[in-house]
Amino acid sequence: MRVIFAIIIGILAGVSLGYGADVSIPTVNLSLSAPSSPKQLVTTLNIVVILTLLVLAPSLVLVMTSFTRLIIVFSFLRTALGTQQSPPTQILVSLALVLTFFIMEPVAKEGYHAGIEPYMSNKISYDVAFEKTVAPFKNFMLKNTREKDLALFFRIRKLPNPQTIEDVPLSILVPAFMISELKTAFQIGFLLYLPFLVIDMVVSSILMAMGMMMLPPVMISLPFKILIFVLVDGFNLLVGNLVASFK
Repeated sequence: MRVIFAIIIGILAGVSLGYGADVSIPTVNLSLSAPSSPKQLVTTLNIVVILTLLVLAPSLVLVMTSFTRLIIVFSFLRTALGTQQSPPTQILVSLALVLTFFIMEPVAKEGYHAGIEPYMSNKISYDVAFEKTVAPFKNFMLKNTREKDLALFFRIRKLPNPQTIEDVPLSILVPAFMISELKTAFQIGFLLYLPFLVIDMVVSSILMAMGMMMLPPVMISLPFKILIFVLVDGFNLLVGNLVASFK
């Protein structure tokens, strides 16, 4: 997991730091041969483990970044508008990923300069590099995690209350951060529903007063909801407040 985390941090920071830089691309030689020494066997097994764990790499984007809150809020927005498959799920996921890179770029840069860059220069060991790299992400998650959620997992593990950030292990911080993000996303989704719900109720009342009870209110309210959302520049307001909601 540490190797996968280091790879993702390198990608996040390298996107913004690698423009115009001379990058040496390593070569990979895959061959099937009997190892001649125990060290060669260990190296081969490490490569196999890394390639296997890379399958889990996308999950790190979901559990340690802002992606969870963004994609849930966008899903609530589409449901509240009643537009079914518009915008398409692929567009919403892409937008959430782009905003995730935008929000996490300063954190990734800090982790890259603190841990990965000195490690690649052979100035610090791997364990120290991992601790320095993960520290900015732990700060980000702690700032966006409710104390009640964090205390829940400490209580389940029967661990003493932490005194510093270093005392909070990732195995406890990550699930606490996840349930905090879920609660925040549902709160934002509830607030998104309210204005569209009012429009549906007004349209439904008007149709009933006119005796047009057989006409589905959604067919009439949908254009009005889209029109109002466009007039107030909904995506600008929503994205701006979402980005600002992360501490």
